[in-house]
Amino acid sequence: MRQAEFNDPRLVSVYDAEALWDFSDDYFCAVVAGAFRVLDLGCGTGRLALGLAAAGHQVTGVDPARASLDAARAKPGAEAVRWIEGTSTVLPTDAFDAAVLTSHVAQFLVDDLDWSSTLDDLHRAIVPGGRLAFDARNPRDRAWLRWNPRDSRRLLALPDGSAVEMWSEVDRELDGVVDFAMHYRFSDGTTAISTAMLRFRTEQQLRDTLTRSGFSVEQVYGGWGREPVGHPDGELLVVAVRH
Repeated sequence: MRQAEFNDPRLVSVYDAEALWDFSDDYFCAVVAGAFRVLDLGCGTGRLALGLAAAGHQVTGVDPARASLDAARAKPGAEAVRWIEGTSTVLPTDAFDAAVLTSHVAQFLVDDLDWSSTLDDLHRAIVPGGRLAFDARNPRDRAWLRWNPRDSRRLLALPDGSAVEMWSEVDRELDGVVDFAMHYRFSDGTTAISTAMLRFRTEQQLRDTLTRSGFSVEQVYGGWGREPVGHPDGELLVVAVRH
């Protein structure tokens, strides 16, 4: 199943148990600290959206995966966030002071037209002078080479007392697009597979597409501590401003 970790309730619970608050959330909270109305596009199970709401922001979380949104809505404090099932096409005009796309969700927009359309929608939704921040893996880091059973295998304890063994495996990489699968083996003997494709865009490609959609790039960092591009974190952390 494509992107089952966001759409299959059992795998959503696995994702939620593994994806705990970390330094990346601290980074995005700092980037949007001066904004009141914040959009979390691709909010998933709501970890960052809930954290931003608790910090005093007026937050809207948008995601196309109903199972992920169901998990988000069931969490403490969820009533403080406006949750919307959908993609960037549902965004209202001039409604947000800042927008974030986290957990490398920008890379799930594999097709160039989909990516450009999403940026156009975000330009419409963010007020002039508002910020857009997102993360993408730097293709020069070649992170997909580490997505193999030997290097990625891990055991995760789940809240119900059971456990799941997990590992990733790349099917192919071609022209910046990586097709891979996540494997799951639960302690009750059942298994599951989630497949996905990710687009690895270069820093220049990201800059060019943002410019075409009416943004100016304020900064691109390479590490979560705001280090320059080329840092071992292997990131492209983009902060842009809407004209």
